[in-house]
Amino acid sequence: MSEPQGTEGSTRRLPVMEPVMEKEPAAGTGPPSDPDPGSGPAGRFWSARRVPAGIVALLLLLVAGAFLYDVVAVRAGRSALGWRRDLARQLADRPLDDTWVLVGAGVAAALGLWLLALALTPGLRKVLPMRRTRPDVRAGLHRDAAATVLRDRAMEVAGVQSARVRMRRRKARVRALSHFRELDDVRTDLDGALDDAVRGLGLARPPAVSLRVARPGRKG
Repeated sequence: MSEPQGTEGSTRRLPVMEPVMEKEPAAGTGPPSDPDPGSGPAGRFWSARRVPAGIVALLLLLVAGAFLYDVVAVRAGRSALGWRRDLARQLADRPLDDTWVLVGAGVAAALGLWLLALALTPGLRKVLPMRRTRPDVRAGLHRDAAATVLRDRAMEVAGVQSARVRMRRRKARVRALSHFRELDDVRTDLDGALDDAVRGLGLARPPAVSLRVARPGRKG
């Protein structure tokens, strides 16, 4: 685990964050040379997706095994199983515009599109890639941890009673309530504090900050 440092003018260390570390195989056996900070691509992390892959492999194994057993049984002189005879008759008799045929085709198409989407998209949307300072190490920061850092930094600003942060890959939405001081002064201080906090996160693509400051509502 690592603790990112604040920028100039900050004397308080930010809360401990839990980065996702992924070490890539180095080209040589010796220690890597000192690269320029930020060198190398910092793309998104790809999910292993073991559960969908395991489910698909299991279903294909069961279906292929059932058909293979029946084919071998027919070749050995036995009669085909009833379900395969019924399936062949249904496929031969039902027209293509039949309701059940269309439903089955739609389900198969939707399943195929879902599998293609899983294969072509990185996944792990909640992990934000960080800047690469070494060619053989990749680091990622969970969005909840980044949102906690921004919220805690916002709470340090004088006049802020409460703050909520919603972190996305491209934007961080901050909503703060101020119970004293002028709202414009609080907003100015928050802009500076949040900009420093975003830079201190060390993300490869720092998110844009959307800030809104308001007064707390009256109770009762």
